[in-house]
Amino acid sequence: MTAKAFDTVLIANRGEIAVRVIRTLRRMGIRSVAVFSDADANARHVAEADAAVHIGPAPARRSYLDIGAVVDAARRTGAQAVHPGYGFLAENAQFAAALAEAGIVFIGPSAAAIETMGDKIAARAAVSAFGVPVVPGVSEPGLTDEALIAGAADIGYPVLVKPSAGGGGKGMRVVHDPAELPAALAAARREAASAFGDDTLFIERFVTNPRHIEVQVLADGYGNVVHLGERECSLQRRHQKVIEEAPSPLLDAATRARIGAAACDTARSVSYTGAGTVEFIVSADRPDEFFFMEMNTRLQVEHPVTELVTGIDLVEQQVRIAAGEKLPVGQDDITLTGHAIEARVYAEDPGRGFLPTGGTVLGLAEPTGPGVRVDSGLALGTVVGSDYDPMLAKVIAHGADRAQALRTLDRALAETAVLGVGTNIEFLRYLLADADVVAGRLDTGLLDRRLPDFRPADPDDRTLIAAGAYLWLRAWPDPVGDLWAVPSGWRIGEPAPVSYRLRAGQRTDHVYLTGTPGSATARVEDGESHMLTAALTGDRLTVTLDGLRTDYLVAAADGQLWLAGPDGTAVIEEVREAPVRPDDEHSGDAELTSPMPGSVVAVGVTDGQRVRAGTVVVTVEAMKMEHALTTPVDGVVELLVAVGDQVKVGQPLARVTTATEEEQS
Repeated sequence: MTAKAFDTVLIANRGEIAVRVIRTLRRMGIRSVAVFSDADANARHVAEADAAVHIGPAPARRSYLDIGAVVDAARRTGAQAVHPGYGFLAENAQFAAALAEAGIVFIGPSAAAIETMGDKIAARAAVSAFGVPVVPGVSEPGLTDEALIAGAADIGYPVLVKPSAGGGGKGMRVVHDPAELPAALAAARREAASAFGDDTLFIERFVTNPRHIEVQVLADGYGNVVHLGERECSLQRRHQKVIEEAPSPLLDAATRARIGAAACDTARSVSYTGAGTVEFIVSADRPDEFFFMEMNTRLQVEHPVTELVTGIDLVEQQVRIAAGEKLPVGQDDITLTGHAIEARVYAEDPGRGFLPTGGTVLGLAEPTGPGVRVDSGLALGTVVGSDYDPMLAKVIAHGADRAQALRTLDRALAETAVLGVGTNIEFLRYLLADADVVAGRLDTGLLDRRLPDFRPADPDDRTLIAAGAYLWLRAWPDPVGDLWAVPSGWRIGEPAPVSYRLRAGQRTDHVYLTGTPGSATARVEDGESHMLTAALTGDRLTVTLDGLRTDYLVAAADGQLWLAGPDGTAVIEEVREAPVRPDDEHSGDAELTSPMPGSVVAVGVTDGQRVRAGTVVVTVEAMKMEHALTTPVDGVVELLVAVGDQVKVGQPLARVTTATEEEQS
């Protein structure tokens, strides 16, 4: 079979990876088929594919994880092959087998290879037979807690407890003290059983100052295996990667060749075909020593950095290998040019413990220019909910060296804006500026060590004035009619300023504007007065303050104003004036709002119940993360939601009215 035999390929995925695969298929002249759930009916990958098939409701288990529905979609559209992307069914041996039974090519390795590498214990045994170094540990099937405890004593502490099944860091525990191991094993078994349906555990020696380094491999059906260099993936949070780069700043040429050869042997140990990634752990203290962790039998999220330094389209090679072609290159043909770094843009709020965010994309700016690539599933109107992974896009930069790539990525992130959805972009730029990151002194714990020092920046006066100018311009009639309807502050005598009370982050201030948008003065509270001109054209706001011009991308909805400018994205609300007297009726009332989009999983009180401050009122869940909301005041609860309700970020869930003296008596 040749690549030409694939005239139609179905992508069994969504979001940015589906869009990215479609891009290569289109260049190859291959018809693309998307699949979508109810939640993704208007998604970008659906719009860009040549055909699309609805496969079920929003929950992934009833749509993107439904093997029968995906296989049926491939049959109905005449797809000869299926590209799984990553996540969902990408490493599901049953899915690969079901496609084979249906006579449809799985663009990936054999079901047997997936199964072996999906079982970490079996994988360790397979690669060890090929001389690939593994972390010292105890990894036999069916080990009891007693056997694991005994094995840990032989290995030496600290140890790492790991589930045999699954991935993503779920169930993993670092144990420093033997007394802590029994409880860690019990917790790991519970989490593994819940996440993967398999509570099998094994133990490895915990490598100090670990760095996460992975090697990209390609293998065809004729025994040819090559590696495309390594990626540094040490900047991670809760075992989830955030920033990745290629090549690693740690490895020298000799170590790169040795770790690449070990990755190729790993692929050979299971007769691997297609694109795969072999993950190694390397101690920052001993960079010449590396150990096999696992093999991901699919394309990786971070594959673009390898593509940028090698010039090889990995998706294209996946398709060609699956179609029966030989690798077009040998190991000596592969060279690494320059440096590439990728940052993952997530729908999450770093300032609030990385709680998931969400909403509708009201405005969108994605960077362009030399050395910049964006892989994104976003479009105007995209609804970001709680049904799927919170990753929205990847911003990737390439430079002649690492320093240039870092500068290019920071600039690209500064030009990235997703209005209507909170993101981690500010945190990504904070990480890129870290001295250890700049110097390449990385380890898997670095990000978590930096978290306590991160504080989202409050918007400055210039941004508040821009927000006030936007509200002012929106209130200005066009054409100008009744003089008294014009918000110019005109009076007989000295003009009165137009006032807006604005809240942004931790600050709440008044902005005063006097004059007309073409010639005005502006100040924040009792601060310095500035000369101002402002103009609004569509979603672009131009503000010139004391002769300095700044352009903003703007959007407004649900009482919130989003402004994206050179200093990042700000969310600003106009708020009512504070009570004149602190004892005004109900001045201490509280409104509990959802910190994230999700579903109400528990209500701890009844409507009309009297509660004390600290009482849990409502619990919201999103992406397997629960957040309990407590009342900050004593009072009477008014419930606005019930268990099972789907809620948006910022949606009121309950109100607590403080009792008056009459009510208390």
